Amino acid sequence: MVRSFVYFVTFYIVTALYLVLGSWLLLGPRRWAMEGLRIHGLTCVWLLKVIVGTRFELRGAEKLPARPFLVVSKHQSAWDTFGLIPVFHDPAMVMKAELGWIPFYGWFSHKFEHIFVKRDKAAVALKALIRDAKDRAAQGREIVIFPEGTRRAPGAPPDYKPGYIALYESLGVPAVPVALNSGIFWPRRSSMRYPGTIVVEILEPVPAGLKRNEARRIIEERIETACAALNAEAAAVRDAPPTAIAAVAGSHAAA
Repeated sequence: MVRSFVYFVTFYIVTALYLVLGSWLLLGPRRWAMEGLRIHGLTCVWLLKVIVGTRFELRGAEKLPARPFLVVSKHQSAWDTFGLIPVFHDPAMVMKAELGWIPFYGWFSHKFEHIFVKRDKAAVALKALIRDAKDRAAQGREIVIFPEGTRRAPGAPPDYKPGYIALYESLGVPAVPVALNSGIFWPRRSSMRYPGTIVVEILEPVPAGLKRNEARRIIEERIETACAALNAEAAAVRDAPPTAIAAVAGSHAAA
């Protein structure tokens, strides 16, 4: 609990310093700002290891295809919003439009040319999402979307929204499913942080051009199967966090 509190305070201080002291990057080229974003992610991942004892492991990086491609990632924790950034070369994150209004954070998100979605206007929002994603893909960037739209607890029943599959059809690029277990060690709606290993696993890419139902089935099946395996792996170690035990129980209940 003490380590969690120390990291909680340190994380927000470091993030605030990056935003304020790095505000001059708003006036420079986008690539400079993106490098600052990447360094911030690496710093926060390193601090989590030093303070809490939570390590990070990336698996399957050799499976990444040539850019551009669509990243379809599980979303369990706030960790995903910064921890995934250094995994990719030049990611454009799909995010809620209201986040773009937050001082500094929102300003930088616009500078990064992330993709903003107004979720209260579904049809218009989907057209804008596809338009902006095509623009970013034309720049050779990775388009990163959390298909469930919000954080889901590890082991919770999946709730995939159709927006990601519309992107897959429209972009005509491979889709890279990503599984992770970040919610076990950085649980949502909690200030607790647990030692262990956050694993991000790059799964076999799904080639462009598959029929909608087939692509959706393959992507979701790969993600859910891999996440269940990561949950079981985390629960099998000595002194496993209670979140790992709950995740395995939830997976069994969903099955």
